[in-house]
Amino acid sequence: MENKNLTWLEALFDLIFVAAIAKATHLLMHEEHGVIPVEYLLKFGLIFVPIWWAWVGQSLFINRFGKDCVTQRLFMITQMIFIILMTASLSVNFDPYYIPFLIGYIGIRLLTSMQYLWISRWERGPRRRAAVYLGYVFLIGITVSLISVFFVSWPRYLILYLGIFIDIVVPILGRKYLVKAPTDTSHLLERFGLFTIILFGESIVSLIAVLHPEKGDWEAIIFTIISFIIVIAMWWQYFDNIEKKVDKNIKSTGQAIIYGHLFIYMSLSIIASAIQLAFLKDIHYQFLLILTFAATLIYFLSTTLVFHKYRIIKHRLNIFHLGLFLLILAAFLIIDLALIVPNILIFVQLAVFFLIYAKVTT
Repeated sequence: MENKNLTWLEALFDLIFVAAIAKATHLLMHEEHGVIPVEYLLKFGLIFVPIWWAWVGQSLFINRFGKDCVTQRLFMITQMIFIILMTASLSVNFDPYYIPFLIGYIGIRLLTSMQYLWISRWERGPRRRAAVYLGYVFLIGITVSLISVFFVSWPRYLILYLGIFIDIVVPILGRKYLVKAPTDTSHLLERFGLFTIILFGESIVSLIAVLHPEKGDWEAIIFTIISFIIVIAMWWQYFDNIEKKVDKNIKSTGQAIIYGHLFIYMSLSIIASAIQLAFLKDIHYQFLLILTFAATLIYFLSTTLVFHKYRIIKHRLNIFHLGLFLLILAAFLIIDLALIVPNILIFVQLAVFFLIYAKVTT
């Protein structure tokens, strides 16, 4: 299977999701009495997962079966209309927007399912079986989610997310089909890398929100510089691993990349929000510690999982490195719990951690 190249339509497809990611991340800015209410943390997850899965569904189809032809362009362009509708329907007060959101999400997923069934007519052998499997079984999750329209209040959300959950686990259950129709690892990493750039962009937006150079606020300037070092260290570690440390010729289902990136993306959104919360809001000290260190730990573990599986064998890290990074994080957290330190010092610690993480792993 020859390596795929990213198309300009795929880049435009990713760009449509920028607004959706921004809306999801904005939920984490709802601070009350020094903490983010559980309601908003839950809504963040419930909104983020469908966005991620809608993007993953189309990206995986293109990875396995995509051809830059008129028919597939029309499929993707039509999907973009549903993405815009879904994004416009994202709101803290979700109930009034439920139906347009559902139409948007179901439209995206149904078109992806139709593409698999359409392409299966031209494929043979294992690739055809994989396309048929995904095309039909995705309809199960879509149908379950669609049934939610007949319910009100919390049961409709339960049914909606039951359908989404079925949709997400279908590729795992069908691994025996997908392993015989492997993903293009190089293209897959490129696609997920570009979406990661969108999430890094949210951190840059947070830096701009904090920075007020016209006021001569040196504390804000220093805090922005430290936060920028965190972003650059994370960027360096992530993309140097993709470019230099992974074996892009590995043939696999790509599921470690796919599902691992859900946690990478969510942790990046949380870190982006934490930058603003730490400086602009009267955030509770212990809550800030939990938020920042939990997001850092999730990012570290998920990137470690994704890259370890695909690393060139001689570049693989061992249990010593895992212990080292966990020890550094634990040491910083213990210090911060024992001594109440300024918020800016917490971010200095995170900058040190990510610089070490980047240095050791690249």
